[in-house]
Amino acid sequence: MKLCIFCSANQQIDHDFFEMTKELGRWAARNGHSIVYGGVNCGLMECVAKATKEVGGHTIGVVPAIVEKSGRASNYVDVEIPCDNLNDRKQLMQDMSDVFIALPGGIGTLDEIFTIAASATIGYHEKTVILYNMKGFWNSLIAMLDDLHSRGVTRKQWRTYIKVADTLEDIKKLLE
Repeated sequence: MKLCIFCSANQQIDHDFFEMTKELGRWAARNGHSIVYGGVNCGLMECVAKATKEVGGHTIGVVPAIVEKSGRASNYVDVEIPCDNLNDRKQLMQDMSDVFIALPGGIGTLDEIFTIAASATIGYHEKTVILYNMKGFWNSLIAMLDDLHSRGVTRKQWRTYIKVADTLEDIKKLLE
């Protein structure tokens, strides 16, 4: 499968997130999965790509022109797919990936999660987003989504489109 990873490009985050991300990248590579990601050379993005490559895995980086121009493109990209902007990037990632795994991240990661989930809610695809809830990182988002559902503003239960995994073992079960 092609696993699309949404995540932070920041370095100043919990060290455990990096360790768990390495574990995910290595597992993916050892099990024949390719990693699709934003192609940036820092934070969890670089971490998952490097871990994947260290054990012989394959990476696909979807890299906006502004990232390329600023010299922030990763050296751990096997296939680089250039794009104009973040909207193009999300569409390309959506089109080529089988499943989406959201690691800890900020506004960009939230944008990616909701773009993919919203597309699924109206029938553009039947692909799943998995929130990798490392150390409870996504707990407040999960509570917000539950609140939206309880208020009746979501058509279906959000867990139809977005799954939650607290461990790599949970991710493996969701991908079976």
